[in-house]
Amino acid sequence: MFRATFALIFLVLNLTLFGCSTPTSGLQAYTNGTEGYKFLYPNGWQEVKVDNNTAGVDVVFRDLVEQTENISVVINQVGEDRQLTDLGTPSEVGQRLKNTIAPPNSDRQGELIRADELEKKGQTYYLLEYQVTFPDNRKRHNMASVAVSRGKLYTFSISTPQRRWEGLSDRFNTIADSFEVS
Repeated sequence: MFRATFALIFLVLNLTLFGCSTPTSGLQAYTNGTEGYKFLYPNGWQEVKVDNNTAGVDVVFRDLVEQTENISVVINQVGEDRQLTDLGTPSEVGQRLKNTIAPPNSDRQGELIRADELEKKGQTYYLLEYQVTFPDNRKRHNMASVAVSRGKLYTFSISTPQRRWEGLSDRFNTIADSFEVS
């Protein structure tokens, strides 16, 4: 009797603790109704005050522990009649963004690892993934979700040191996939 009760309690605890975990567990929602976008970000990350002079940067969040880990949304005007595909293929847009992350004449080296196109709710997004190497051989892993809506180009970026990428790749992919414009 004791064994059966113990086994039942163990099973219930296991299902409660591990069975209810979803890809979005530990994430919370951020919505900017004025600019028309939303995304998920990790619990424990804080919004960072953005200098109004920083071109196009709308919001930045960062991890309190690993402070170089961050999420940002940059918004630029592209024209009312433009669509994302007008700006090029995922690879073409990815190469242009790579040149922003690691400009050709800088000491940084960038590599576009992935450039995919996906559609959510009738909206086209490019999902881009990069590795950036700095002069001191530090490496970072960046992901970006790019979309055009209402004449604006939205670039949602998430970045982490490469040493943390393996443990966070699933979570960061979920976060990048969560980005939506309206």
